[in-house]
Amino acid sequence: MGGHHWMICLPMPFAPRLLLVLALLAPLLAQAAPAPWYYWRSLVDGQRVCAQTSPGPGWEQDSAAYEGPGCQPRRKVLVVPMR
Repeated sequence: MGGHHWMICLPMPFAPRLLLVLALLAPLLAQAAPAPWYYWRSLVDGQRVCAQTSPGPGWEQDSAAYEGPGCQPRRKVLVVPMR
């Protein structure tokens, strides 16, 4: 008999659904990193501000990128082995 087999779609249990979502989001999460900070100089009065993005028109980037928050250099971590 050439009958059709119909598949019944049941909702997935929570755990496999969560694993599927995490597997799909993993590449995006792996690439996520905080934006670098820069000093920006006003073309009007020379004032400098620290921000991750340009404050707007009339400002130019005035430094290399800082990886720490608020234009602070990244803290160096010293690892001392325990005895």
